[in-house]
Amino acid sequence: MTKYRSNVAPGTAIWAGRRAHFRAMGLTDADMDKPKIAVINSSSDLAMCFNHLDGVAAEVKDAIRKAGGIPFEVRTAASSDFITNAGKFGAYVLPTRDLIAGDIEVQVEGALLDGMVCLASCDKTTPGQLMAAGRLNIPTIVVICGYQSSGVYKGEHTDIEDVFLKSSHVATGKVTVDELGKMADVAISSSGVCAGMGTANSMHVVAEALGMTVPGSAPVRAASPKMLENARRAGIRIVEMVDRNLRPRDIITESAIRNAAKAVLAVSGSINCVKHLQAIAVESGLNVNVMDIFDENSRKVPLLCAVRPSGDTLTETFDDAGGARGILQQLRPILELDAQTVSGKSMGEVLDELPPPDSEVIRPLDRPLSTRPALNIVRGNLVPGGGIVRIGGTDERPMRFRGRAKIFHSRDEAIAGIAAGEVKPGHVLILRGLGVVGGPGLAMTSAVVFALDGADLVNQVAVITEGQLSGLVNKGLVVGEASPEAAAGGPLALVDDGDEISIDVAEGRVDLHVPEEVLAVRRADQSRHFGARIESGWLNIYQRTVSPVHEGSLMSPGGRPISEQC
Repeated sequence: MTKYRSNVAPGTAIWAGRRAHFRAMGLTDADMDKPKIAVINSSSDLAMCFNHLDGVAAEVKDAIRKAGGIPFEVRTAASSDFITNAGKFGAYVLPTRDLIAGDIEVQVEGALLDGMVCLASCDKTTPGQLMAAGRLNIPTIVVICGYQSSGVYKGEHTDIEDVFLKSSHVATGKVTVDELGKMADVAISSSGVCAGMGTANSMHVVAEALGMTVPGSAPVRAASPKMLENARRAGIRIVEMVDRNLRPRDIITESAIRNAAKAVLAVSGSINCVKHLQAIAVESGLNVNVMDIFDENSRKVPLLCAVRPSGDTLTETFDDAGGARGILQQLRPILELDAQTVSGKSMGEVLDELPPPDSEVIRPLDRPLSTRPALNIVRGNLVPGGGIVRIGGTDERPMRFRGRAKIFHSRDEAIAGIAAGEVKPGHVLILRGLGVVGGPGLAMTSAVVFALDGADLVNQVAVITEGQLSGLVNKGLVVGEASPEAAAGGPLALVDDGDEISIDVAEGRVDLHVPEEVLAVRRADQSRHFGARIESGWLNIYQRTVSPVHEGSLMSPGGRPISEQC
């Protein structure tokens, strides 16, 4: 009989306590010797992203039992960008990712369970679960739990992206509160994550490109027969993986990280994928620079499918055309096909077995929609740690900009300034003090870009932000996740209103044009402190321990897997 780590030594206090609980829960003596699998569930009534997950968990647990395992449902924290962003200017959203990873570690490692099936939904659940998989290094499968259906307003397709965009048009009078409310009333018509290639669907594509899902999982309509069948397949497969000791660090390798980066570039995925992939790589024991991987591949990987907001393609259309596996098939000539997957087969073998994609929706490499880099890494004397510019799609927008700084220190302050006419063509709008430390946790700043759009300034004003940008943002010239941040002593702390700044996306540079002697005086100014100071609670812990965003915004950098440290 296979020796599972969950089968602790008989006769010990730990054995006796576990036996007492497990027998009271209905487990038999035969069950005690079976592999014990965690079903990681972030179910919540707070948002449509999560409210269907209990049904998915039930399907997974049933499949695990039928395959000879014992499932244990484990609940974790969850955050929705549209619900959890109300408090502390959205500061709780990103730190939830690390809380999820820690939550899984505490419960799964503390109980010495043998494997995990993770139910991936909104933005932070997928990276948090993959971080935990790399950290614990026990057999793990990610189940993609699907995207929501949208509605119709005034005869036009309307989804949460449209509501998000139009919400910042209220301040400029382009949209009334009544109109916005009516759009919101119809934008979501089922459970699941945001429609469009926001962070959630982008990270679902990442999970499949990493090889951590059953093939053909992403994207998928929430609660659809296909999604539920994938969940059942994962429940069966995880028991086989435990018996064969196929673990995340066998799958999440440098090759897999590069494959995932290429997939993100080919669909113009969310800029948030960069920091999440960096965090996953670190937790998986890899010494790689994900920003450099994106930079190296950005001009090699063309845009193959322009899913909203990068184009007009709906997620449903992308899904029907082949989804992530279709993108991977079209990328095949430049993928690292020896990378392993949870199926036990290599990526190349998996792609051999899948039907070809619809090549009009998901283009081949020799007939792309665009050859302009979708995600551009920029550095320079103002953001030496790096920033990211998303220019996916086929629309034309500025690639170079030179202007004068106009600085704001919160989302609401910037939106008020735009509405008051303080922001003018030629300005470089800087959102400072809002990074992982200063926010803390990357304060939400997407609405500022949408407010510029509402004021017809989005292509006349450049933006540099340390804060969080939703994966639904794809307008104007915006440098996101600027690092190092002002609160950590980065060069952004030295900028004053009126300073000249240049952005050259093609050259990958963002530079501040101020004489060194002037900067020296500013460095000596002890009053230049930016960002919030949180005195207690989870955000205080996060603020004191988080790494820079270009290093993955990690609270607990990985090393040897926990499962091998005992």
